[in-house]
Amino acid sequence: MDSYDDRGAESGNGAAEPGPDQQEEISSDAGQGPESGPRGGMAALSLPYQIVAAVALSVIGLVTCGQLAMVFLHVAPSNTMTKQHGEAVDEWIYPEFEQNWKLFAPNPLQQNIAIHVRAEISGDDGRRTTSWMSLSGEDGKAIRGSLLPSHVHQNELRRGWDFYVSSHDNENRANGLRGQLSERYIRRIVMLRLGEHDYGGTVERIQVRSEVRSVAAPAWSEEKISTRPSYRVLPWWTVTDADLPESAKGADK
Repeated sequence: MDSYDDRGAESGNGAAEPGPDQQEEISSDAGQGPESGPRGGMAALSLPYQIVAAVALSVIGLVTCGQLAMVFLHVAPSNTMTKQHGEAVDEWIYPEFEQNWKLFAPNPLQQNIAIHVRAEISGDDGRRTTSWMSLSGEDGKAIRGSLLPSHVHQNELRRGWDFYVSSHDNENRANGLRGQLSERYIRRIVMLRLGEHDYGGTVERIQVRSEVRSVAAPAWSEEKISTRPSYRVLPWWTVTDADLPESAKGADK
């Protein structure tokens, strides 16, 4: 006669109780739930770091929303908000975030514009004035033949001059805040370029002019276009510390 244990082992219905080793494995597996794994993201940080991360994300979100709001007000038609806070919007947008719709409606250049500068140098031999130097010509030499021309050489001077002309009248009088910004921008560009040359003295004053020539008509065209240059000469500017690059300021000190 079979014993009770033998009948249980031979029944094949899986009702046999697990042994001691199997019970330990089952109990250990049961203790590993989905919440017992390692935490990720901000939850893995300690409480102080979670607070710092939350504050940083909040600041980034506020700045992003503010930027989008300022750009929207800048490109939106004239309304009550832009009439009341137009100066604050311009101070935020210009010159770093200027919106230029020529990207979508390009107007091919019909003139060649070159920017020249001359400087008044104070040295051991007294004061002297340099000849006119073409800053646009130097940019052209840096671009010509380059497979990856620098954005600075292509657009910095050209965009700076466009900024200046659009914010000044024909008498070189500034039209509000934008005019003052554009003048400072041109002065800093010029002094940065002059710093690449050794004139044997200190640059005391600078003068900038533009040379404008109309693009000649193609050979197959019967159109007659004068290519004689016209000049726009700006007044002499006295160089200040605000016009000098940081490296030059450190050298003076």
